[in-house]
Amino acid sequence: MASCPRCEASIDEEARYCAQCGAPQTEDAAEELDEYVQRQAEQVAGGGGGDASGSSGFADMADLSDREQLWRRGCYVVGYGTVVVALTLVPAIGSFPLILAGIAILPPIRRLTAEPLGSPLKREVMAGLYAIFAVVGAALLFLL
Repeated sequence: MASCPRCEASIDEEARYCAQCGAPQTEDAAEELDEYVQRQAEQVAGGGGGDASGSSGFADMADLSDREQLWRRGCYVVGYGTVVVALTLVPAIGSFPLILAGIAILPPIRRLTAEPLGSPLKREVMAGLYAIFAVVGAALLFLL
């Protein structure tokens, strides 16, 4: 039996990878591993889809217009601000719709809803959900 040069575990003569540490044992296995790592790095760097906008249709911040960047940053500020304010009111029943409102307006939620729905919800729909939850939460806070 041969041993792995990295961890010195005993391995089969025909083994391509070490069962203990995963180190490649042949040149072909090493090249295969390098190609795999390169593909994974390209997917992470490219947003996961191979094109500049990624597979989910969402562009990087650098690819967005000034208006889109302002909208996205504003959504983060409003969303996180609403969640923080709602968390300070947690014992009150109206805080829970406010938390949902803050979460609904966050840009990553559009990405998360895109997969089960087939396409991302429009910005206006997300803003509408925010408004509905915020009004219900505020009404519950003031009425109860």
